[in-house]
Amino acid sequence: MSRIKEAILETNLQGHKAFIPYIMAGDGGLETLKPTILKLQELGVTAIEVGIPFTDPVADGPTIEEAGRRALAKGTTLRKVLETLATFADEVAIPLVAMTYLNPILAYGIDDFAKDAYKAGIRGVIIPDMPLEESELVHPSLQAAGIDLVQLVSLTSTPGRIEKLTKASEGFIYAVTVNGITGARSSFEGNLEDHFKTIQSYTDTPVLAGFGISTPEHVKQFGSFTSGVIVGSKIVDCLTKGDWETIENLVKASKAVPLA
Repeated sequence: MSRIKEAILETNLQGHKAFIPYIMAGDGGLETLKPTILKLQELGVTAIEVGIPFTDPVADGPTIEEAGRRALAKGTTLRKVLETLATFADEVAIPLVAMTYLNPILAYGIDDFAKDAYKAGIRGVIIPDMPLEESELVHPSLQAAGIDLVQLVSLTSTPGRIEKLTKASEGFIYAVTVNGITGARSSFEGNLEDHFKTIQSYTDTPVLAGFGISTPEHVKQFGSFTSGVIVGSKIVDCLTKGDWETIENLVKASKAVPLA
């Protein structure tokens, strides 16, 4: 079993829902990466999604896009992020998931990226601009290194598409809660519970909800019919402000959701 899937299932067995915060590597400088990851680990998160800044982040909303610009302005690159993570990998007990676009991986070299990412503690990769049909570009190298390739399922995916994506996704299914880009939202549209239950019906891989989740109430809402949640823009905003209390309350909310 993959390390990420194992971590999510272990969390569920303990009576909690998985909580995966997203952070932008290099926002505030790469020197902040270690203390941020170790603090989140201390708060009891299940895994951490580590964003790699990119010049054309098509899936990112304004908060994460701005964080990426700040990180790029400080000279952050994929290689520097992996080198930094590797310096304290032995202190990180939870799996890390890299969220990066395809071009940085290709520029790095797919095989070298997979090997270096594993040494840095990366156990999963999300590539939002790479369609499933092109995944064989990177999947063999990631699989050989022991890294999951996580797929995103959108609200507009057809049943046939959902089945293909869920069967291909490793670690967990990243189920998107909104149409559009990332960003904190006050409410969500449509019967999302039925949609998420449909996704889960195709696979025993955990389904996690992401995009727009920004309050403890959202965490509890989506946690009630998924294996857990991913929180991005709100975490990035809180880290920028040094607001650890809000982050802690979001994590605590995931531990207060009754298991179905």
